[in-house]
Amino acid sequence: MLGTYFYHGIIRKTIIGFGTLFNKIEIRKTDSSGNAVSVLEVPLAYGPVQKFLARIQQQPDLTKKSTLTLPRMSFEMKGLQYDPSRKGSVTQTFKTVTDTSRLQKVYLPVPYNISFQLSIMSKTQEDVLQIIEQILPFFQPAFNISIDLVETIGEKRDVPIILESVNPPDDNYEGGFDETRIIIYTLNFVAKTSLVGPLVDSTDKLIKKVQVDYYSNTSTNAKREVRYTATPKALQDYNQDGVINAADDPLIEPGDDFGFNETNSFFQDFKTYSPSQHTDLNL
Repeated sequence: MLGTYFYHGIIRKTIIGFGTLFNKIEIRKTDSSGNAVSVLEVPLAYGPVQKFLARIQQQPDLTKKSTLTLPRMSFEMKGLQYDPSRKGSVTQTFKTVTDTSRLQKVYLPVPYNISFQLSIMSKTQEDVLQIIEQILPFFQPAFNISIDLVETIGEKRDVPIILESVNPPDDNYEGGFDETRIIIYTLNFVAKTSLVGPLVDSTDKLIKKVQVDYYSNTSTNAKREVRYTATPKALQDYNQDGVINAADDPLIEPGDDFGFNETNSFFQDFKTYSPSQHTDLNL
């Protein structure tokens, strides 16, 4: 089983979805009247905060074009852990029909938690507080994002992003007045996503008929009294004979728009009723 290539890009999609939450945050400078005199969209990048700090420390003069500007944010994936609290059946599958009318099946998604760390760097406390206050109110403590886990089968799920902690600011400034001061806030998150295994061709046939028997007596030897049957009903002329009738029903393909033929058989006198006569059966 292992060694069969498949790749749905779920972890990558989760990382992108997490980063998208924070790519439109702004800070504003106002005058004494409260009017905005400058607006700065805070840059966001994927990577460890140590890399950005190293670049700033190597070129502390922030007026140079080649250096990094503050404030800015960075995030990275810190870990991946199985979540037993969301475990489902290990044998249950769900099926889908592809664009080529192939019936495929896949086992239920496996729950995994992805840990993220978001770092906020700034020269002033005021700037970093503006950023923090635009983030925290949305996490109580979770914020859901929708991710298309497997595009080929249309499997979309809401992934909760949970804010676990906000670490105290790291402000160990001991340099002179001509050196850059860097304040760092660290926010830790967990994304409760799910991983999907390979899609395989199913040997099962498509269900084209549903049948349900009703009993008024639950004893062991009880006889059925009513049988409800539903089959697909064509809504277009598939055989192009000029009419839409029962001859078109077997030609319905998966994914087509169709209705249902519904019948109820009453076994006492073997009469057949339409669904509109359910009230006559005293069900």
